[in-house]
Amino acid sequence: MGAEQTLQAVVELIEREPHGVAGLTLYALVNTLEHPKAGYLFKLDKLRDLDAGQRQLAYALIDLMVASEVCSDAWTRAKVSMDECVRRS
Repeated sequence: MGAEQTLQAVVELIEREPHGVAGLTLYALVNTLEHPKAGYLFKLDKLRDLDAGQRQLAYALIDLMVASEVCSDAWTRAKVSMDECVRRS
């Protein structure tokens, strides 16, 4: 799955359930990955709250961090959508 596909899948999941466990967990991960100086502090046990497909999205987001895709144009566009969705609901 490419960066844009991963980000779009996360946006769609958050749009479906902006205050659901999976949406908020992935949203928290996205926000955490934007703060490398803080050491990417994310409670890995939160991954237990996700089903297998949702965990794959989390792992794909982590791969985007490894590939230095965080804050790319695609990331920024997706993050704006996520922020709006969570705040609007």
